[in-house]
Amino acid sequence: MRTQPTTNANKQAQKRFSAFNWKGRWESPVAGYLFISPWLLGFLLLTLWPMIRSVYYSFTKFTLLDAPDWIGLRNYERIFADDETFRQSLTVTLMFVVISVPIKLVTALLVAMLLNKNIKGISIYRTFIYLPSLIGSSIAVAVLWKNIFGIDGFINKFLSIFGIEGISWISSPGTALGTLIILVAWQFGSSMVIFLAGLKQIPSELYEASSVDGASKLRQFFNITLPMLSPVLLFNLVLQTIGSFQMFTQAFIITKGGPINSTYMYALYLYERAFARYDMGYASALAWILLVIIGIATALIFASSRYWVFYETEGGRKK
Repeated sequence: MRTQPTTNANKQAQKRFSAFNWKGRWESPVAGYLFISPWLLGFLLLTLWPMIRSVYYSFTKFTLLDAPDWIGLRNYERIFADDETFRQSLTVTLMFVVISVPIKLVTALLVAMLLNKNIKGISIYRTFIYLPSLIGSSIAVAVLWKNIFGIDGFINKFLSIFGIEGISWISSPGTALGTLIILVAWQFGSSMVIFLAGLKQIPSELYEASSVDGASKLRQFFNITLPMLSPVLLFNLVLQTIGSFQMFTQAFIITKGGPINSTYMYALYLYERAFARYDMGYASALAWILLVIIGIATALIFASSRYWVFYETEGGRKK
């Protein structure tokens, strides 16, 4: 079969097309950097550079009113040796993380399993249940929560119906932290959505086969659902742990760290050092200590994951 000779017009069209193809000049790394330049500039100017400055300030005495004065490790020595508030705020924060994260994840998983049904209007239920997570960290919700658990709030009025005398939940050292934990657990929507996506990836054939073998729902949960969902659980656990260590808004608005520092979170102490006392050098040291603590906690979670996280591509438990 005889082919037609390539005309000059065809050659010019192919040449113009190649300029927009993944060949020629578009293969240059410059094009890639050009596309990511908005993110790259934001990262360099708004994240990396402030972090570098923060490292420097942590070794200085810097109060925003005077130039930074290099003092070496003195800030860190004061924190670990003489700062009782540091130890107390860290203890409160660790207690908050250890209690709130499991409650939030268990609640999110249970609700995700309830919503993992093929029933009419299920998407509407999912939307309404997810809504608290969209507004839960706002100042308005924190103020509302403060009123709900106040001495004349909704909780005490509800208890009075049954003849139970209410207390000031926020003003009592024994219950103030619990109110914040309940508020955080109420914001389980993001974890729930991630769990729901993981549940939909579990093959239904596994449940059908186990039902034929006589496995109960409880046994299916522990032998099928949890192992198959363990990578998703690890992801949620890491995210929620990191977020809980940085808990600030609710404690600042609802309790301001009281009563008797029972809700004095680490991030709240860091904020007051920086913007109430203007001790930026000391606050920078506190911030880097928090980063190290979060890194250690995350590393411990990943180290423990080899014993309880299962990966299908690796034929079972991660080695």
